Amino acid sequence: MAKRYFGTDGIRGKVGEAPITPDFVLKLGWAAGQVFRDNGSSHVLVGKDTRISGYMFESALEAGLSAAGVDTQLLGPMPTPGIAYLTRTLRAKAGIVISASHNPYTDNGIKFFSGAGKKLPDEIEAAIETHLEQPMTTVASDRLGKALRIGDAAGRYIEFCKSTVPSCMDLSGLHLVLDCAHGATYHIAPHVFTEVGARVDCIGTQPNGLNINQDCGSIHAQALQREVVARGADLGIAFDGDGDRVLMVDHTGALVDGDELLYIIAASRLGAGKLEGPVVGTLMTNLGLEHALAELGVDLLRAQVGDRYVMEMLETHGGILGGEGSGHIICLDRTTTGDGIVSALQVLAEMWRSGKSLAQLRQGMRKYPQVLHNVRVKAKPPRLDTVAPVWTAKEGVERKLQGSGRVLLRPSGTEPVIRVMIEGRDADLIDELAQELASIVAQSLA
Repeated sequence: MAKRYFGTDGIRGKVGEAPITPDFVLKLGWAAGQVFRDNGSSHVLVGKDTRISGYMFESALEAGLSAAGVDTQLLGPMPTPGIAYLTRTLRAKAGIVISASHNPYTDNGIKFFSGAGKKLPDEIEAAIETHLEQPMTTVASDRLGKALRIGDAAGRYIEFCKSTVPSCMDLSGLHLVLDCAHGATYHIAPHVFTEVGARVDCIGTQPNGLNINQDCGSIHAQALQREVVARGADLGIAFDGDGDRVLMVDHTGALVDGDELLYIIAASRLGAGKLEGPVVGTLMTNLGLEHALAELGVDLLRAQVGDRYVMEMLETHGGILGGEGSGHIICLDRTTTGDGIVSALQVLAEMWRSGKSLAQLRQGMRKYPQVLHNVRVKAKPPRLDTVAPVWTAKEGVERKLQGSGRVLLRPSGTEPVIRVMIEGRDADLIDELAQELASIVAQSLA
């Protein structure tokens, strides 16, 4: 059954425009409450990032859940993976996150975790949508849900993050710069990295409701790159607004993306004899990661773009590590979802164990140049392999690459755009080939 509201990562949009409106979120809280109460719920957790509309939507969700007879525990600003963790440990039926992740403050969204700290199954999302189509009712007054604010949520999650690395790990002498994107990690990450011994400088830790992700964080890592060099730090760590993504910067100011971080963690697990199953990336994962892992004897599987699909493939194939170049990294041997702080700690643990710098650890993987063109078209065909000129051109490009590169043609899921991506060893060649292929796509689908 096609879902009307839920996408691959909850419900998201511009604040004030359907469905991200107070009345819809009130009804969504009620509809979710109907499903969770029917399944024997005792309480639901609600957390948010730092954008100003979070106050409005937190109140709306609380009211809707109460009308359905479900108790709410309010966490306040909290990283998305922290909400997943607390949903498990506080034995909640579900966790609800108010966040639009790396988007600007003018957007917001609602996503859910199951009681196990994982994304809701499709059938539960479908059940919520069914209730959204029904008239809203209110339980009897003596059955209304109550709300309780959890005062020690941050401390609980800080201790969990530290527990994912050896208790003997001491980062004394390591100088870090953290960029918290004025988002949900602002009051969490500085404590975590200070308490494992590092010297920590911070930027992006003064949220005002309007500055989340604004010229900072993992989406705009240039600010962190400048600060690492200016302060003579050993490395930098950048999170996005809700804390489920991380990128790093080495001591030279060079950006280390999610593919490279995933390689470092995978090589570390393999060296310790603790890597299980294949590593999972996406269709956009750099070919350099695939080749670097192959040299270690590790398979890389590619899922559709989106952490939901990475997670599904990990579970299907018994893997424990997966991720995307954007920095959304999943370490299933440590937690149940992508977690920026936990992922960064795994990299620091390998630095501590090996005595190597971040710049040295990243040298095991050589990133291939990658060129991406977004070609706007009149209409996206159901299958690109049915458009003869496009497919013939694609096959011709693959022959020219002679096995030393990769071609990807992918329709956008949200707009009339075909993404043309080519990567390979020769930067000049792939740039030329990408322009040629993008031109043929534009001519064929105009």
